[in-house]
Amino acid sequence: MAKVAIVMGSKSDLKVMEPARLTLQKFKIKSEERIISAHRNPDKLVAYVREAEKKGIEVFIAGAGKAAHLPGVIAAHTSSPVIGVPVETSDLGGMDSLLSIVQMPRGVPVATVAINGSQNAALLAVQILSIKDKELKKKFEEYKKSLAEPPKKKTEEKDEEPIIDG
Repeated sequence: MAKVAIVMGSKSDLKVMEPARLTLQKFKIKSEERIISAHRNPDKLVAYVREAEKKGIEVFIAGAGKAAHLPGVIAAHTSSPVIGVPVETSDLGGMDSLLSIVQMPRGVPVATVAINGSQNAALLAVQILSIKDKELKKKFEEYKKSLAEPPKKKTEEKDEEPIIDG
């Protein structure tokens, strides 16, 4: 059963949101993806959010560009955490998306990550889910420790200079 819903406003957002799906997979967290526009199909979006909660979705990650109302509309219809991913735009480089998502009215919070920051959105979802999952918390702690480790060295033969990735 999926625990995280990755929702985006259009197919053009798939590339930006892919790191979220891949990151969740690394932590063995099931997710589902939907493309639903908050502007063109608001009724479908609201129905999906309500159904997703009934199916066990615990966190929503919502990527949107331009006016970027998708995360806010989801947040208006759920008590579950919503993480907004501002999508870079050709008009204003994503600042329009960022400001639309981060400026939510009092009482309707949306956590917001950097422009095109879907990997961090997934990591935040992992942290949220790890509050009640000790095994997941341990995996996340190991991940954090790995960030401080130097890049792994690769050698073809013992006499060669090591090649450092990173």
